[in-house]
Amino acid sequence: MKLKVKKLDELAIMPSYAHNQDAGLDLFSLDELTINPGESTLIHTGISIELPSGTEAQIRPRSGLALKHQITVLNTPGTIDETYRGEIGVILINHGKNSFKVTKGMKIAQMVIASVLSVKVEEVERLSTTERDISGFGSTGI
Repeated sequence: MKLKVKKLDELAIMPSYAHNQDAGLDLFSLDELTINPGESTLIHTGISIELPSGTEAQIRPRSGLALKHQITVLNTPGTIDETYRGEIGVILINHGKNSFKVTKGMKIAQMVIASVLSVKVEEVERLSTTERDISGFGSTGI
């Protein structure tokens, strides 16, 4: 299966797997900027993609940025639909107490390509019952 990638800027870095068998492709910043504590911003990657039929791209945080700097993807996972052809942008938020500098070429997120199931929505009068039924939000204990 192939992911077609178009560079929109000559300085853009192609997404890549850091290791064989990794689930996520690293995405790289085209921007150089600072994210202050409590703020979020859109980081440009300088690429657009054409996804294989029946897939989506999910944009996910990098665990190292989250642990060491409290930087994460705001709308995680961000969804890129199969028909989107615009630039891939990543919304980062700084949950930390210190400003964080994003540099050009920095690994800012991961992109996972996943299969998508399409369903037909059907309105019904009732749903089947289960052991759990309508219990939620903490119903299984701690």
